Amino acid sequence: MSEELTPADLEAGDDAGADVEAMAAEIKALKEQVLRYAAEAENTKRRAEREMNDARAYAITKFARDLLGVADTFDRALAAAPEGEGAVKNFVVGVEMTSKELQSAFDKNGLKKILPPKGEKFDPHKHQAMMEQPAGDGVEPGGVIQTLQAGYELLGRLVRPAMVVVAAKGASPAAKPDGYPGESGADAGGSLDTRA
Repeated sequence: MSEELTPADLEAGDDAGADVEAMAAEIKALKEQVLRYAAEAENTKRRAEREMNDARAYAITKFARDLLGVADTFDRALAAAPEGEGAVKNFVVGVEMTSKELQSAFDKNGLKKILPPKGEKFDPHKHQAMMEQPAGDGVEPGGVIQTLQAGYELLGRLVRPAMVVVAAKGASPAAKPDGYPGESGADAGGSLDTRA
């Protein structure tokens, strides 16, 4: 004998098929969610490792900043050293040796001096403009005329910008307007950059 299917049996089969499809879709969505959570956990782990490595690498930043004052004092002492013989000469040699040793310690620990040469293009990420002066002597507008104080970076991260004098844009010594005070006027030293 053969059993005949009634419309109710067909509807029950369709409902079971729909239930299986719904469960399969739900399983697929749950698998995707698990994968997203696993990827997010891995990203969080990597981010934490990167932050921990950065913290280790840059932990000496404050210490390095404190030592920069010592390095600056050595540089000023060497710049103001008198020419002469005897004890003064030995003192100067000692200060030079100490300054070189300090710079060597900086280099070993990734602290690099930023000392832009005359004519280098001003970089606001590494330089701080202290004054603007008219361009001249082969320096293009926007270029560094003079470095007032060296800057430093620790493993590529700026610790202190180099303080520089910048050639004014749009002004050159040959194109001074009438009434410009020039070199003998009150503004002969340049103007202070107040846009910082």
